[in-house]
Amino acid sequence: MDASRLPSLGPRGEGWVALQLGLVLAIALAGIAAGNAWGGAAALVAAIAGLVLIVAGGLLAVRGLLDLGAGLTPFPKPRDGAALVTHGVYRLARHPVYGGLVLAAAGYGLVLASPIALVLAAVLFGFFDLKSRREELWLADRYPGYADYRAHTRRLIPGVY
Repeated sequence: MDASRLPSLGPRGEGWVALQLGLVLAIALAGIAAGNAWGGAAALVAAIAGLVLIVAGGLLAVRGLLDLGAGLTPFPKPRDGAALVTHGVYRLARHPVYGGLVLAAAGYGLVLASPIALVLAAVLFGFFDLKSRREELWLADRYPGYADYRAHTRRLIPGVY
């Protein structure tokens, strides 16, 4: 999709944040309400893989939040006066917080054996892909070096995407 066609959903992207919160809540509820879809050895393997994804995603997201420092904002539009962050985990991914949340959501679905939570984690991935594309329009407008940074840094998950 052409990123320039993505709506801003508010002056700072407030609508993107509201949609994100709703989707994360839906994943949490789906895991609780529709878990235990498989058992036996498959459940054990899925739970172990899920825990690995939760830890990896949590570390990725937290490191991304810490590396943003004073530039941290809940909104996709960059904070006035904030510098472009390309150090720390941002050397590996342009949107590590989003990537970390996707990994953790997939892990959650695996741990709770919830196919619905796994499908919603895939939807969350698609949502963050679109949200990051909208955010990058604002970043490119704000930071002259953003195009170069984008050209050599993965979008959400280091080494993957």
